[in-house]
Amino acid sequence: MSNIVIVDDALFMRKMLNDILSKLGHTIVGEGATAKEAISLYERSKPDLMTIDVVMPEEDGINTLKAVKTIKSQNQNTFIIIVSAMGQEEIKVELLQAGADDFITKPFQENQIIEVVNNLLK
Repeated sequence: MSNIVIVDDALFMRKMLNDILSKLGHTIVGEGATAKEAISLYERSKPDLMTIDVVMPEEDGINTLKAVKTIKSQNQNTFIIIVSAMGQEEIKVELLQAGADDFITKPFQENQIIEVVNNLLK
């Protein structure tokens, strides 16, 4: 299966995503709560897939996505899923244009995560 990094400032959200993705047989190679941790985890683990929250301390998900995409362009085919709270759908187009592979709105259902991840990693 695939190696995945989860980035969200909410511990419960990281745990929920970890549980869903682990049940599918994926390996969670890292979890982070900030943009800085996201970039460090990406550089260290070169995951197959990464989830990034939009609203985080220090940097937002858009700048985090752009930073990861800059590094990614050098050597990696990592899929990036943005996970965002309701009310932030208006930035969905901006995030997809910035290089996100998909966008999931919180609160989400487990089957939404499964469908998006399976579609990207097939």
